[in-house]
Amino acid sequence: MSLLVKKAKTQIKEIISHAAKKAFEREDLPDFTLETPVNREHGDYAANAALTWARELHAAPRAIAEKLLENADFSGTYIEKCEIAGPGFMNFFLSDSFYGDVVSDVISKGDGYGKSDFGEGKRVLVEFVSANPTGPMHIGNARGGALGDCLAAVLTAAGYKTEREFYINDAGNQINKFSLSLDLRYRQLYEDGIEMPEDSYHGEDIIAHAKAFAEIHGDSYIGKTEKERRDALTAFALPKNIENLKVDLEKYRIKYDTWFKESSLHESGATAEVIERLKQSGHTYTLEDALWFKATDYGCDKDFVLVRANGVPTYIVPDIAYHYNKLCVRGFDRAIDILGADHHGYVPRLKAALKCMGAPDDRLDVVIMQMVRLVRDGEVIKASKRSGKAITLVTLLDEVPIDAARFFFNLREPNSHFDFDLDLAVSESNNNPVFYVQYAHARICSIIRNLSAEGVKVDAENADSLLLLTAPEERELILYLSSLTDEIISAAKTYDPARITHYVTELATRFHKFYAACRVKTEDKELTNARLLLTTATGIAIRNVLKLLKITAPEKM
Repeated sequence: MSLLVKKAKTQIKEIISHAAKKAFEREDLPDFTLETPVNREHGDYAANAALTWARELHAAPRAIAEKLLENADFSGTYIEKCEIAGPGFMNFFLSDSFYGDVVSDVISKGDGYGKSDFGEGKRVLVEFVSANPTGPMHIGNARGGALGDCLAAVLTAAGYKTEREFYINDAGNQINKFSLSLDLRYRQLYEDGIEMPEDSYHGEDIIAHAKAFAEIHGDSYIGKTEKERRDALTAFALPKNIENLKVDLEKYRIKYDTWFKESSLHESGATAEVIERLKQSGHTYTLEDALWFKATDYGCDKDFVLVRANGVPTYIVPDIAYHYNKLCVRGFDRAIDILGADHHGYVPRLKAALKCMGAPDDRLDVVIMQMVRLVRDGEVIKASKRSGKAITLVTLLDEVPIDAARFFFNLREPNSHFDFDLDLAVSESNNNPVFYVQYAHARICSIIRNLSAEGVKVDAENADSLLLLTAPEERELILYLSSLTDEIISAAKTYDPARITHYVTELATRFHKFYAACRVKTEDKELTNARLLLTTATGIAIRNVLKLLKITAPEKM
């Protein structure tokens, strides 16, 4: 929470504790809670101390509350008054100075407002997207990209040392299928009767790679062995696909600290070590020539295969090695994966193997992300209007602004299903949440710019003028501004960046409400300055949240 909010809450607790010492000569009473009333007319914070202590003090809660209030001392605090409500709740009202100090705090911190040291500099690795490099990224990757990138930004703002990582699946079955598909397309250029198997890759990109390879090498690889030909085709096409992934993601405003190759785990012997260590643990067995891991020993619903009967490890072996590398080799305090909904069963199996190897599996957290449906004209679509193919990240960004894509994909909690309305994403109306928020920021910039042109400048040093901000709409806006730090910390704790998307949308709503009820430029110079300062502070908060989301904050619209 912000230092000012924390200070106010601490002061309330101290006021009640000191009053209890005076009234009842007690310092050992149980702790109590502070809550924010739904209706702020009933106070800014409500304490249940009297109800909590009723049994301990052998008295009615309301009588206890009255006694506490008689002995309460508000001097030197942010508390203006306290009222007793219902059976004994103590409702505390914040003073004018608190509201003024919040505005001053936002302005003085500027770009740093909302940030905290909650994470204490702990190292966190966020792995997201990690799409197979065998083709373009699909719409699920678009959601995962926005979610993972914004989560990493939120964690950084909350005081964690955060890194972003992309895991390149450049080994295993999908690469074998990629090599096969390239080989067949290349041979089709020079041989008749070459058919593509049903489960091979049929995309236009495979054809394009084969033709580009042929332009350089001609038919010189037709006479070589199948392995030589496939290795050469893969070595030619795979780096291009990986580079395309990087380019597309950077267009989406995502830059990774590390691109980690699965192949490096095989080359270093890490995958072989996983198999050996699990065998030595006594939690494996052989069945029909395949090596199984006894995951049921660790609470899983069933065991799983580590090495197939043909001697080839299953996909989970390099995954175990990869996560062991994250937690034990590189020593991250926490590793966070953004995975699709089809990974529900995979996660406990992965954690079971890590635990068996002595890795701190409790430091691995997985955010499960549900699928996205694209909607146009109220109907679900499955293909791009332009190409007739499945919509990819690139074709989506051709249709909707990047700002809208990143904002919309963070509108819902990750584990919720989401309909992406393509029509709404491009509309310039208040129904479009990203437009609504950006318009609020542009309006703020316009107010400041126009008043400046009239010679009215913001006087940030005139803090006394802020005591004039007493209108309900002003107070409501200021209180909401004061909660930004808390919202960022909550988003970091719950791995849900949608919280700050909701926050900035609601902040824009409260600003528009304030703007409609309170003229910024008035006949009173002091009041004008106060409202201009509040407007400036709101602009800072909106800009800071949009920056976390990597969304532009326009000054004109």
